[in-house]
Amino acid sequence: MKVVGLVSGGKDSCFAMMKCLEYGHEVVALANLLPANDSVDELDSYMYQTVSLSFIRVQDHFSRRICIGSHEICCLDVQLVLATLFVICYSIYVYIRRHDLSYNTTAGDEVEDMFILLKEVKKQIPSITAVSSGAIASDYQRLRVENVCSRLGLISLAYLWKLDQTFLLQQMIETGIVAITVKVAAVGLDPSKHLGKEMSYLWPHLLKLKELYGSNVCGEGGEYETLTFDCPLFKYARIILDEFQLVLHDSNPIAPVGILHPLAFHCEDKTNSPSVSDSNRSNGSCLEDMGSVIEVHSESLDIVEEKCHPSNVALDLTQLEKRRLHVSKTRKGNTFSLCCWLQDTTETTADLQEDMKIVLLKIESDLKEGGFSWENVVYIHLYISDMNMFAIANETYVNFITQEKCRFGVPSRSTIELPLCQVGLGRAYVEVLVANDQSKKVLHVQSISSWAPSCIGPYSQATLHKEILHMAGQLGLDPPTMSLCSGGPIAELEQALVNSEAVARSFNCSISTSAILFVIFCSMSTSTLDRIGMQEKQNTILNHMKLNLDRKHASGVLNPIFLYVLVPDLPKRAFVEVKPVLFVEDDTETEEDNDNVLSDPNYKETPFDLCFQPEPWHDECLHKCLARDSICAAVLSITTEIAYKICSNVDDPLIVTAEDKMGGVAKFCIYRLDKVLSQNHYSWDDVMNLRIYCPTSLNIPHETLSLVFKSTFDEFAETTKKFKTCEEPIFNIVPVIGVGSSAASVNDLITCELFARKS
Repeated sequence: MKVVGLVSGGKDSCFAMMKCLEYGHEVVALANLLPANDSVDELDSYMYQTVSLSFIRVQDHFSRRICIGSHEICCLDVQLVLATLFVICYSIYVYIRRHDLSYNTTAGDEVEDMFILLKEVKKQIPSITAVSSGAIASDYQRLRVENVCSRLGLISLAYLWKLDQTFLLQQMIETGIVAITVKVAAVGLDPSKHLGKEMSYLWPHLLKLKELYGSNVCGEGGEYETLTFDCPLFKYARIILDEFQLVLHDSNPIAPVGILHPLAFHCEDKTNSPSVSDSNRSNGSCLEDMGSVIEVHSESLDIVEEKCHPSNVALDLTQLEKRRLHVSKTRKGNTFSLCCWLQDTTETTADLQEDMKIVLLKIESDLKEGGFSWENVVYIHLYISDMNMFAIANETYVNFITQEKCRFGVPSRSTIELPLCQVGLGRAYVEVLVANDQSKKVLHVQSISSWAPSCIGPYSQATLHKEILHMAGQLGLDPPTMSLCSGGPIAELEQALVNSEAVARSFNCSISTSAILFVIFCSMSTSTLDRIGMQEKQNTILNHMKLNLDRKHASGVLNPIFLYVLVPDLPKRAFVEVKPVLFVEDDTETEEDNDNVLSDPNYKETPFDLCFQPEPWHDECLHKCLARDSICAAVLSITTEIAYKICSNVDDPLIVTAEDKMGGVAKFCIYRLDKVLSQNHYSWDDVMNLRIYCPTSLNIPHETLSLVFKSTFDEFAETTKKFKTCEEPIFNIVPVIGVGSSAASVNDLITCELFARKS
């Protein structure tokens, strides 16, 4: 990609550009925001570094107004880029009108200055598609850069994001970045001793301050700010500071604040550079054609933002009545699952896009009817019939779920291809998890970085709600390149788990200790040997992660459930997609052994119990995970052998057909799930979602299976009075190629995945 680098003159923005080049991008322009008032040493900005930029407006050898960025032009090896290198500057007055973490377009806010600047960059260089920034740990800054990029159709590159600061600063020093401190404002940093010092000199002292006070080694807490005088990008010259003065802004005895005010500087040619002529070395100037500087003035710009209007997705609600739409919904009041699908529409001209519109419109209508909207949605399972149509499905999706509609953050998402048409369904099948409050915490990083795969569209990496972390499906993507890693299924699984761990750490937990459930989707292109190897690698990685955790994260280890699902295809033709669900405890001081949650010995039998005499295999086919006394997850695996035992236990001579036998299996599933709920003090009203995975090898239409389970649930409700019958089923049947609790065997006839949380 062709990239514009946002530069402040500091070490971070320079190193971020070095990373862009490392990952194969072209830095073709630099953009800088300058203080409008030259006499001010520092503006009170949450977004921009302005210290020591009072000297950026000087005359170079050609009597041209330039900024520090243009000195970087003189220093940069322009042979690294294919286009003329521009520096575009814009003068700012700082007005902060939105102090909260999230940001929406706000007239007069300092963020809009960046919008004006980057809009001009696009005008001058239309081929630019990405923006590089030196964001490391500030969500405030990252979210605002992403907001501007999203509005301008640009991609945010933040290759330093979430990197370990000690390792990062060490890398900067070792790769030859020469930067000095131009501001200090922290305990342990004395302006008279530490201003104007190089990072290599301060390195041991910064490590000591981290150990003593928990200071940020890279200065991300405002401890210090820097100015870069030399780095590997500067092939032609380095910047030399000739004269400066120290200005004490705050004489606080604990954490004094001091600023370095530069008075004079010049560019010094690097004598070993073959690209600079002798004549230019002698006078310390740079070639005229190395780049150009454009100053942007707000009065010369049309700053009215063009609103991006989504394509029209409005459909006549009467169309919903003409289509065979089906809906399922769990009964839980504060967090429930709502699922919608179509019966087969092959006899019409319908396609995936139309099916998606119909299904999403129905969900939107049902949400509105219940007093909800898309902003209440925590998670979305998007199932489509053909991954070749993913782009079309996504285009339709983003017309319904937008940042504007989701004020508290866009939901996380998993996208899977399922054999929908083979079982008599339409081409789109959508399940949403809905919360009746706005307490969810969303992690949505749109920037491409080395941290974890970015989510550029309206879907997030993870959503935390009521102590449950719902993580988006993770592919084996290399985060900085967003390409699938090489090496096949096992390598992809390893990378997917590493990506999942990076996301989990953002919530102060680990997938190795806090996971309740792992659903591992495998493409049907994987072999049995591949999947066995994946399971072995998965166990090795999780054990290794557990051993390397500190004591804080290693307490309260859960014993997670693993479910392997074989599907036709995955996004990007991936071999594997990992979908973890984690328990994130609110009270970090509470420690409890999650394996010792007591079951209720006074379980009351139901009429369904009379059909099944207790057998050891009743427990062997069920895997459960209990988190404290508030969360219960269970996976019930019905293999061919177990199905045979179930049907032999049911004393009914009329059971002869596959559908009849499935009725017996459905009765056992409900009996066994009810028992695990009741024995652990849960009710059916606590169930958030219940998925029933059915392989296409059963050769039973989806509609038939739904009717079998629906009638069995209705019978159970009538005889036990444990919940009220309703027109909508409380479960949704998910057609797959294969499913099982072991990667070696994905041959279950039926697998039930239940998740419950007490109110």
